[in-house]
Amino acid sequence: MSSIKWQKRGLPHSHILVWLEEKLHPADVDPIISAEIPNPEEDSMLYNIIKKHMIHGPCGALNRKSPCMKDGKCTKRYPRELLQETQTGHDGYPLYRRRKAGDGGFTAKVTILGCNKVEIDNKWVVPYCPILSKIFNAHINVEYCNTVKSIKYICKYVNKGSDQAVFGLERQEMRRDEVSKYEIGRYICSSEATWRILDFPIHHRYPPVEHLYVHLENGQRVYFTEDNVRDRIAEPPRTTLTAFFDLCREDDFAKTLLYCDVPQYYRWDRSSKKWKRRIQGIHVEGHQESSHATLLVECTLSTQAHLNAVACAFSFT
Repeated sequence: MSSIKWQKRGLPHSHILVWLEEKLHPADVDPIISAEIPNPEEDSMLYNIIKKHMIHGPCGALNRKSPCMKDGKCTKRYPRELLQETQTGHDGYPLYRRRKAGDGGFTAKVTILGCNKVEIDNKWVVPYCPILSKIFNAHINVEYCNTVKSIKYICKYVNKGSDQAVFGLERQEMRRDEVSKYEIGRYICSSEATWRILDFPIHHRYPPVEHLYVHLENGQRVYFTEDNVRDRIAEPPRTTLTAFFDLCREDDFAKTLLYCDVPQYYRWDRSSKKWKRRIQGIHVEGHQESSHATLLVECTLSTQAHLNAVACAFSFT
């Protein structure tokens, strides 16, 4: 999944969530995600990129005016603790390896407040992927979401829309009126407006996910007007659940499936409101009489695969 978003200053950035087929162990994380300053002698190009784009702040005692500071503390929890090996974290993210200087780690000098230079170590490095950083030469934060506790990346960043604001309009003589009319508006900058006018993609998801409705008998949601109220009452629109019951009456193979397993073998036709057998995939053994009873391999995602995701936040500043 991916979503394109904009900062207040009008700069676009992307949040990308990638599901992995196999779970990553702590020993497998280091080659993919790093939270350390590279060796300047072995890879000077990556060293300069990380020094420019992937150093947080510095904040705290080094810079009390940093935007991340709140009540005297860094809201991003920097500086982080130094660790010799990557460990599984308690908040959904691993504790990445951050070696101290002289024990495999390196330092770098950065400029803060426009003039002062300070020497920082791996405590201030934002996790990144070396390959992506070298390709794009930009701020690309990469995190490994190893549990559902990392709900912020899995559900929030890739699904939330533009910032909202609630405001009220009232006349001067109606200030004390208890009844006010409010409007809900979204903040859209000029670059985002241009992006939408040119019809560039905002959200991408693969493979597609089908929403299966669950409701009581005759309890499906119905939208009607004065003109179609009689037709809606006489023949309510079919949902994925009611269409599943109709499918089981007509298809013997569907009777062997649970409701949640239907999308693996059938596709939902929105125009006819019916489940139709897939025409691509692997034939199902024991049902050779139906050449179209197939399983689309691409739609099979195990529960464990959902819990192993790599989230990337691209910010092209």
